[in-house]
Amino acid sequence: MSKIVRLAGVGMAAGVLVAGISLPAVGGVGFGLKSATDAVDLTPAELVEPPPAEVTIVQDAKGAEIARFYEEYREVVGLDKVADVMKTAIISIEDYRFYEHGAIDLEGTIRAFAKNLQAGGVSQGGSSITQQYVKQVLLNSAGTDQERNKALEASYARKLKELRHAMAVEEKYSKDEILGKYLNIAYFGAGAYGVEAAAKRFFGVKAAELTLPQAATLAGAVQDPNATDPNLGRKQRERLRSRRDVVLGRMAELGKITQAEAAKAKAAGLGYKGTKLPGGCESSKYPYFCIYVRNEILNNPDFGATAKDRLALLNRGGLTIRTTLDTAMQAAADKAIRTWVHPSDAPVASEALVEPGTGAIKAMAASKKYGLDPAKNEISYNLVADAAHGGGVGFQAGSTFKTFTLLAALQKGMKVDDGFTVGAGYRASGYSAFKNCKNENIGDPTHTVTNDEGTPGWKTLRTGTWGSVNTFFMTLSQQVGLCETVTLAKSLGIHRSDGQKLREYETFTLGINEMDPVTVANAYAAIAARGRYCEPMAISRITDRDGKTTKIKPSCRQAIEPEVADAAADVLSGVFTQGTMRAVGGIGRDAAGKTGTTDSYASAWFAGFTPDLAGAVSIGDPGGSQDNKLIGITIGGRYYGSVVGASIPGPIWKDTMLAALSKVEPSSFTPIDSARFGGCAQNCRPVAPAPDDDASADEATGDDAPALAGDPAGTGDGLDGLDGFDGFDGFEDMGGMGGMDGMGG
Repeated sequence: MSKIVRLAGVGMAAGVLVAGISLPAVGGVGFGLKSATDAVDLTPAELVEPPPAEVTIVQDAKGAEIARFYEEYREVVGLDKVADVMKTAIISIEDYRFYEHGAIDLEGTIRAFAKNLQAGGVSQGGSSITQQYVKQVLLNSAGTDQERNKALEASYARKLKELRHAMAVEEKYSKDEILGKYLNIAYFGAGAYGVEAAAKRFFGVKAAELTLPQAATLAGAVQDPNATDPNLGRKQRERLRSRRDVVLGRMAELGKITQAEAAKAKAAGLGYKGTKLPGGCESSKYPYFCIYVRNEILNNPDFGATAKDRLALLNRGGLTIRTTLDTAMQAAADKAIRTWVHPSDAPVASEALVEPGTGAIKAMAASKKYGLDPAKNEISYNLVADAAHGGGVGFQAGSTFKTFTLLAALQKGMKVDDGFTVGAGYRASGYSAFKNCKNENIGDPTHTVTNDEGTPGWKTLRTGTWGSVNTFFMTLSQQVGLCETVTLAKSLGIHRSDGQKLREYETFTLGINEMDPVTVANAYAAIAARGRYCEPMAISRITDRDGKTTKIKPSCRQAIEPEVADAAADVLSGVFTQGTMRAVGGIGRDAAGKTGTTDSYASAWFAGFTPDLAGAVSIGDPGGSQDNKLIGITIGGRYYGSVVGASIPGPIWKDTMLAALSKVEPSSFTPIDSARFGGCAQNCRPVAPAPDDDASADEATGDDAPALAGDPAGTGDGLDGLDGFDGFDGFEDMGGMGGMDGMGG
């Protein structure tokens, strides 16, 4: 008797629900059931449908894919891009009367409610494809765990909410549109969202190419994608195959396929390929460039008010990001680095290439692979960029910074042959000899900067630069002004790699600040562009999911006078023929640059440019350059008594440029304005030749970055471990302390 009463109750409850849901669609509540449904709002409710998460694709400069970002791997396709057999399979197993009923399938709903009431809870869904689509939209719209739990809770309140939304969806879209939306939002397992991604992930084909057994497999997976995830193991694959056979049986039962076709499909293997999903930067062929691009999005408020918003846009927005990466130039940099430095070497070489006049980054390369496993010689941060773009602390830039003092001197009116006599050592003339940009005295008359291999004598802007003479540049910096040099460097985008303020010490010109190749290369690119500074640029355009394209224009300004840049390029050209790079040689076209070796060979650099391309190369030990000096070391299979700017960074730069510019017509520098910068002004060569009158002596001088003893600025940081430096000068002539060792003759 109790069973009969219970079943009667089921029928009445189902009738109330069915009447309350179905009758509003035809204009009335009716059947005398208004009182039973007064407390339940069963009118259609508009569904807010934010677009489902889509994959963001990153491309090189020509449009080839180099990386993907996503929270859910999904590729949205139109229903016409889905095989008919896939549509038939999903409808057969999920909602075989889909094209016949409205927002809900009344038969399925009555059957489900009977089961649920008997079970005392929600044990059977009976949901239509429309309802399932609504559920997925609500789940994907959830921003918190609480909202996600609400979208999944087993309650009649949740089911009623879904039904109201389903009614609105049915009014808004055609059946084909609803089916297409459902197939694009559904999760199939193995990390694949949407039928296109699932077809590629499971079988390595597009959704339009799915066969009968493949379609049945995917249709079977949507019921419980975690339990049937073929990527998790044998048991899950067995469950998936079983579900596939259920789908095939149902299709045959409904007459969509023959029993023979079903039997043949059941006899086939599962066929799961597990095609690797395109990943993020760790699986990209260009990981360092990829990391830079990712951080460009995440750090820019133009892409979202908060970091969370920007991450959501990157991982869910379905963007197509066209970058400035030139794969031919990247290949040139990669090959050059591999020639000189091995991944297994403790020191790491890294290089950035930048286009003058636009700031477009063309390549970012490093000798170690990006990854999380040190045992595989991998490194987990961006070696080529600053901390804001996923990098680390960088390496001291050494005498590449002398270029900024040279520019400041030219900007102040000095001519290229202006000069003065310098000694073997330099001491500030007093505590007020150097003032930082806060007008604080930071000169240290107790500390001596030396040219360990250089000889005293007459030096000009030309010869002092060619030989990279420390004492000359310390004297020049004192005359020009430390703050003036710092200000000029900043105008060319110079900033510390770690994001801290530049160290404005008296030895600033000797490169005591830690830098990254992108920043240094971009600063030198501004000289190549005749003083036009452009912010580093890795993204050229972005297309959103709706096809709207936004082009990213270079952000440029005139940082220094064109004639000043021309004069600096003229002086720096002599580094290849008269200075520290003469043993390495030029590249057969106009080029200029500067070597850099830091305190006691902690790191080494070369930064140079042509009118068409600029590049900077650094090498140092990321495990601690000050504690792991580049002395008595084997790198790239060659032994070096010491590593200087011209022993490894210079040759890497040269090899890169020769290959990267092989198909680029040579351009010429703008000739120096001889009337303004030629000859000498007031600081002309004395009548009696100085002891160091031989050009070769000028060229043999060192190229080091000794720091001030102690901490003259009172910061207490000890100048990053440079205290008490004994005055090595770097032997930039490649001969000092075996700098030529391992050069192969």
